[in-house]
Amino acid sequence: MGLPAEASITESHDSRTRLIEAATAAFLEEGYRASVERIAARAGVAKQTLYNHFPRKDDLFSEVVRHGTASVLVSLDGDGAPLPERLQRFAVAFRKRVLDAEGIAFYRAVVAEAPRFPELTTAFYGSGPAQTIRRLAAVIAEAMDAGELRRDDPVFAAEQLTSMLVETERTRRLLSDKPAPPPRPADAARILDVFLRAYAPDAPDTKRSPR
Repeated sequence: MGLPAEASITESHDSRTRLIEAATAAFLEEGYRASVERIAARAGVAKQTLYNHFPRKDDLFSEVVRHGTASVLVSLDGDGAPLPERLQRFAVAFRKRVLDAEGIAFYRAVVAEAPRFPELTTAFYGSGPAQTIRRLAAVIAEAMDAGELRRDDPVFAAEQLTSMLVETERTRRLLSDKPAPPPRPADAARILDVFLRAYAPDAPDTKRSPR
């Protein structure tokens, strides 16, 4: 007898979760060269089970990146919180994801493997930075429509905010040979303050026209 439908679905979900976790660890340790055989063995599943979930290796890599990105983007979900609070949650979560030891190691692996595996960079950018910018730009656009931020290109604003939050610090950590401390929420707050000041709504014109 086969497994009941609910049990089969649960087992499939568990296998997928184990594969994502195993692939994350394998890509961090070995780069994109990590074999699907080793990933499947690490997850405790057959290689065919891996292919049932992820027909191609770059599908699996994309899902690893997407899984990590989703854990950051949930911080932007609308829950009635004021815009600064939502952006602060995002800023802290984004910096933690990108700048902690695992994030730096993952980024280093992508950059190192990019010349040999061009599909790697496409998968990484599409499932990570591009998805983050799209979601953040949507939140910023809503705030601009509501008059909470100055009207401008929301995609450009999202790109500026993400760059301000991580780029300088990531470069410093990539080039350092010393363990870096965890990103500080206070730094995220300072960067966000600069961003919100730059995009503060224009003050209403109180000057009266000459008679």
